Amino acid sequence: MIFEAGSRNSGTLFFMNTDMKLTVIGLGLIGGSMAKDLRRTGFATEITGVECDEGNAAEAMRLGLVDRIEPLEAAVKWADLVILAVPVDVVLQILPVILDNIGSHTTVTDMGSTKRQLTEKVAKHLNRRNYVPAHPMAGTENSGPSAALENLFLGKIAIICDHDQSGPQHLALVEKMFYALGMHIAYMTSDEQDHSTAFISHLPHAAAFSLANAVLDKEDRQIIFDLASGGFNSTVRLAKSSRAMWQPIFEQNHDYMVESLNVYIRHLEQFRDALRDKDSHKLEELICNANRIRSILDGENHQFRRNEETIVKFYTK
Repeated sequence: MIFEAGSRNSGTLFFMNTDMKLTVIGLGLIGGSMAKDLRRTGFATEITGVECDEGNAAEAMRLGLVDRIEPLEAAVKWADLVILAVPVDVVLQILPVILDNIGSHTTVTDMGSTKRQLTEKVAKHLNRRNYVPAHPMAGTENSGPSAALENLFLGKIAIICDHDQSGPQHLALVEKMFYALGMHIAYMTSDEQDHSTAFISHLPHAAAFSLANAVLDKEDRQIIFDLASGGFNSTVRLAKSSRAMWQPIFEQNHDYMVESLNVYIRHLEQFRDALRDKDSHKLEELICNANRIRSILDGENHQFRRNEETIVKFYTK
C-alpha cells in the first residue's frame, strides 16, 4: 500500500521544529541531498555529519551540508534522528553499534537498497523499535558531497520496511521526514523490498555494467564510442555507478539478483533467437510487447486502483 498525505506547497511539506537534531552518516549523493533538503524545508535545525573520508568531510562542510563533523558515537548519542546513507555492507557493520549508543528517544533509519540481512541482524536488539528500515527510490550515477542535489527525492517513492516492528513515534518521524522531502511512501516487508528492487533497480545496474563490458570487449571499441549517441549514453549511464556502493548490494541480494538475471537472460535469448531464425513475426511480437511498458510508466497501469477523491491516496493491487 502507498499513501500520500497532505497537500504540498511547491511539492514540499514544511515543518516547524524546535531543535530537531539530525545526524547524517555518509555525506555522498543520498546523505548530502537529504541534509540539503531537510535543512531547506525547516525539518532539521541542526545537522551533524559523520564521514570517514576526510576529503568528503571537508567538502560537505564547505558546501554547508552539515554544521559539524563528529565521530560516530558522539554524533548519534544526543541526536533526534540518525540517517545512515552509506554502502549496505557498512550499514550492516555499524547499525548495531549505533543502536548500542543511542538514547531512548532517538530514531534511526537507513537508506540502503537491501534489507533482509540488515533486519535479521538487529531483529533481537534491545533498541530494534527505534529503527525504521527505509529505501528512497531515487539517485543518480554520481557520488560524493558535490553530487548532492536539491529536490532529488521530490515525487519519488520511499519504501518503509517491516513498519509494524518499529515504535509508532519512530515510524511517524521517518514518515514526516519523507513528506518533507516530497516523497510518497510504500510499505513492504524486507523480503518484498529486496525482491522488487532486484528487478526495478538492481537488474538495470547489472545490465548496464554488462553492456559497458561488452562494448569495452570489442577491439574496435573506439569507433563505437565515436559513434555513440544519446541512446547508448542513457542506456549505459548506470555503469558509471560506484563499485563500493553496488558490489555489496549485488552480494547481499544475490538470490533475487540471480532470479532477475535469469529472467532477463531468457528474454535476451528470445530476442537473439528471433534474429538468428529470421523470425520477423516473433521479433515484432517481442518489440510490441515491450512497448506496453510505456502505458505503465506513463501512469496508465490498470493493475492499480487510484482513489483521487480524498487527500490521502491509496494504491492497492
